[in-house]
Amino acid sequence: MAGPGPGPGPELELGCRFQRRFLAARQLRSFPWPARREGELEQNLRTSPDSPLLVDILHKTILHPLCVKYPPSTKYRRCFLTELIKKHESTAAEPLDELYDTLADILNEEESTCCYKNYLLPTGESVTLSESVAIISGGTTGLVTWDAALHLAEWAIENSAVFSNRTVLELGSGIGFTGIAICKTCNPKTYIFSDYHPRVLKQLTENIHLNGFVLEPETTRRIQTESQGQEAEATNDQTPKLIVAELDWGSVTEKQLSDLQPDIIIAADVVYDPEIILALIGVLQKLSTSRADRKPPEVYIAFTIRNPDTYHLFQAEIDKVGIRWQIIPAHSNSIFLCDVQPNVTILQLFI
Repeated sequence: MAGPGPGPGPELELGCRFQRRFLAARQLRSFPWPARREGELEQNLRTSPDSPLLVDILHKTILHPLCVKYPPSTKYRRCFLTELIKKHESTAAEPLDELYDTLADILNEEESTCCYKNYLLPTGESVTLSESVAIISGGTTGLVTWDAALHLAEWAIENSAVFSNRTVLELGSGIGFTGIAICKTCNPKTYIFSDYHPRVLKQLTENIHLNGFVLEPETTRRIQTESQGQEAEATNDQTPKLIVAELDWGSVTEKQLSDLQPDIIIAADVVYDPEIILALIGVLQKLSTSRADRKPPEVYIAFTIRNPDTYHLFQAEIDKVGIRWQIIPAHSNSIFLCDVQPNVTILQLFI
């Protein structure tokens, strides 16, 4: 009953300076280049039309080993190469066969319903995700990554001490971007991914494995009355314990949640539909009372305000049940290429 909301993330982020300078696609269809960087590129091409600049860009984006192994969508790569060729043809330089050969190879590919997206982390590692190319697929919006997930991950990376050596429960994990990024950068003790849609849980599990993590045995399951390994004490191990749980907000009980014992609860883009707000608040209340003998978990929820009425409804409902909240100040670093969303907000809830 949980899933990310609308607002697609970037198709590709590769670990290179050329990518950050020139691969600044903000929307898939229009594929614009930032005006300043576009002018910079064109000026460099006019000055040195026969330089290896475009070949370098090609090999550090479309032909980068990470991109070759985990390719973005065919449409995205085709658009990017077409734009790159236009830049080259605007100069007096001789044609670059490698550009046209690469485009020809992509034009011969069959369109797929899935693609890969690669996000570069400050550590130098990457998060690689298998995603749907459609915003809605299989009756869910949970098979793509949304801007609020990127925003929450950036905040988490900047505030890694919040998660270090603690048990984190993510509500509505979707295909796993935020959680995988936190597991690679913030050293949590245990990370519990949760969602409800079967297709989402399957894709989530595959993405966790794709990024080199091993799940606890038989963890893709319904929340049970007895935990599997959650009693373990904190350790100094670098690798967190990862669990995937099937969690239905509408039916899960306080007893079933009590074994999870999270120190931190996070969620991204789960406040987008008035119909699920009460179910979300109900889960938070159950998680609060299940830890009567311990400090309540810290709760952070990130979302894009698309409909102010829905946002105000959420605030009204948490006020009604006595949950205090505050807006977390915007983080200073923008790590991932994505749509500029001034209306992405993170709330800390006090349950």
